[in-house]
Amino acid sequence: MSDSVAPKNPMNPMPGGDAADRPDPRHDHRRLGRELGLFDTDPLIGAGLPYWLPDGAAVRHALEEYIRAAERRAGYRHVYSPVLGKRELYEISGHWSHYSDDMFPPMDLGGEQVLLRPSLCPHHALIYRSRSRSYRELPLRMAELGGMYRAELSGVLGGLTRVRSIQLNDAHIFCTLGQVADEARGALELIGRAYEALGIRPARYRLSLPGPGGKYVAAPELWRRSAALLTEVLDGLGLPYEAAEGEAAFYGPKIDVQIADAAGRESTLSTVQVDFHQPEQFGLEYVGADGAKHRPVMVHRSIVGSVERAVAHLIEVHGGAFPAWLAPVQLVALPVTDAELPHAEAFVADCLDRGLRAEVALPEAGSLGARIRAVRLVPYQAVIGAKEAADDRVSLRLRDGRRLDPRPADRALSEITAVLAGHGTALWGS
Repeated sequence: MSDSVAPKNPMNPMPGGDAADRPDPRHDHRRLGRELGLFDTDPLIGAGLPYWLPDGAAVRHALEEYIRAAERRAGYRHVYSPVLGKRELYEISGHWSHYSDDMFPPMDLGGEQVLLRPSLCPHHALIYRSRSRSYRELPLRMAELGGMYRAELSGVLGGLTRVRSIQLNDAHIFCTLGQVADEARGALELIGRAYEALGIRPARYRLSLPGPGGKYVAAPELWRRSAALLTEVLDGLGLPYEAAEGEAAFYGPKIDVQIADAAGRESTLSTVQVDFHQPEQFGLEYVGADGAKHRPVMVHRSIVGSVERAVAHLIEVHGGAFPAWLAPVQLVALPVTDAELPHAEAFVADCLDRGLRAEVALPEAGSLGARIRAVRLVPYQAVIGAKEAADDRVSLRLRDGRRLDPRPADRALSEITAVLAGHGTALWGS
């Protein structure tokens, strides 16, 4: 049983985009984010540049750590790269000629022009190129949760969904042509598992293709091959999708996983892209089994895309009642009177030692009922009265209203940590 609706198959989109499957319109993340103390903005910092308050930072940190762990299990190696790069870097990648309208202006430093990066892929291409590579290393999966910047117009900025400073969950897989389909398939499966843990579902899958105009790299054969590979992956997984012209990246087609907000507006959360262009531009190579040099293919992949947009969607889906593993405060201890306060503090100290995010709701804050109502979004509430304190026990209340039999404090913590380690949406094991 869960306090949020867990999808039976998170890989499948919402049937028909039914409004019943969308976030509750009352759960606008901008309002809830401020009411719950998750994030805010200040005109002195600037539009589209939100800051994270402690509870919001805890949610973001938990999400980022989940993603990193999932990527490590899937064979990714993590890197860090600078948020700045010389203009020449983005001229080589093609961003300057195809994407400069969305980039911040160059800054002159010592006679050179540097830019805030609009994406991470050029940096990762250079990391790949930093030494010779063998076919035995491929597929090479490189991941980073890194900052990037987009010069969004003021009129489109809103909450966390459209911002100018973005923390991107990004990865690039360098592989042979024969490995592309398996890597793209594995990326979509990784996305599906993450959606299940987060309790969200896609609205639909979109095969994003180039449209008319000059904003795309002129390489018709490479576009055809890339689109065919992504179509093969979608068909092989049995995922329904819609083709959309004019939605591709400038360098290649992509699979976009679309989500819908509280008002039913769609946006892209996760992507899988096939790129023949940048390996060519940066002269990327690997030595094959035949001893000759070959060109790798670059698969761009993001599990949750922008951390800001992902958290915005989670706020709206769950109305602030996040899955327990993601909640900013996971457990609150509620001593009935001041006499039980030392026991509550010791219990919370044990929680913190085990890695839980826990607090004490002091008796001076009000009656027990008032304090329970005040922490109604916290997954676990441990009531400690005189009898519990005498026996080193706690009475657990779950956020969904269930009350569990009193149990030893140590056992309660072991059971809670086991649930949290499962990274699911259920509050209790049974």
